[in-house]
Parts: sequence; C-alpha cells; structure tokens
Amino acid sequence: MKEFETRIINIDVDNIRTKLNQINATKVKEENQINNLFDFGDRRLLSNKGYARIRIVEDLIKNNNRYYMTTKKLLSQDKYKVMEENETEILDSKAGENIFKSLGLELVQSVKKYRESYKYKNTLVEIDINEKSFCPFPYIEIETSDDTELEEVVKLLGYTMEDTTSKTIYDILKELNITGLVENV
Repeated sequence: MKEFETRIINIDVDNIRTKLNQINATKVKEENQINNLFDFGDRRLLSNKGYARIRIVEDLIKNNNRYYMTTKKLLSQDKYKVMEENETEILDSKAGENIFKSLGLELVQSVKKYRESYKYKNTLVEIDINEKSFCPFPYIEIETSDDTELEEVVKLLGYTMEDTTSKTIYDILKELNITGLVENV
C-alpha cells in the first residue's frame, strides 16, 4: 500500500486536540508503543530509508496488547514522503523478532512512544510523543492515500504546507543536531 505522509514538528498537543475535535475527527487510537527496528549489520535498509519493525502496542482504549511486523521502504521524498508499507498483525512479538533474526537482521534501535490517532475522512492524524532521549518534542504525522485531503487536513489544523516536512524523524533530529539513539542509524 502507498501512503502520502507528512509531519509537523514542535506542536502544541492541546491545540491540536482542540482542532481535531472542532473538525469532528474521531479518536481511533490511544496507545503506548515499543518500536523495535531491525536491519542488516551493514545498515542497508536504514541507509536506503527503509526498515523492518516489530511494534508492540499497549492499546489504552481496548485495554489489550497487539503486535505488528512491518517493513517500510521510501519511494519518494519530494512534496510528501511516499512509503511502501507491508504490515501484518502477529500473535507474538518474540516470534516476529526471531523471523527477522533468522533472515540475518539484528535489533538496531528500540523506541518507546505514546500515540493518539484521529481519523478525518480517509486521513489519519497521529500525535506522537516519544521518549525524550530519542525525540524531545511532540509532532504529528498526517497519513492518507489522497494528497488533496492531506492538504485539506493541514489547513484545518491551522498550518500551511510550508509548515510540513517530508523528512523522516531521523533526518529531522540529525538536522537539529539532536543525538541520543539516532547515531545508531
């Protein structure tokens, strides 16, 4: 599946929540996540803007845990970040990790974050608050399969397309000279 994705960094979380309520966006997720990123020893996936991931989700709405195995690959990073994403829910995070390891991948980074997600039409707006040691500021990701709708959501949230970036969070952190776990990538 292809998705258009953009970010807006250094957001005011309460203001974003207010705007999402004003446009009648529906809260669809509230969760704590552990994102375990895997790559080969030579970091060929990450150096080509891709990765393999096991995500452990503590769903705070449904009060359960879920596990996802994902690969992502950057297709384009012009106006939007366009990613090819392959994801499946798995029964056991350890089994997923063992599959990646059996393919020669190794764990290169583990990042904890809190995420709230809202649905507006066919667009997902995700508020991400990461461990401060990884990323010291909150941001939103806006994901959709419709670039016109993406621009509509950006405007409804009080921003312009000039406020957005197609850069990965790793690129943003490197540009801002924020270290921590990023140097592993």
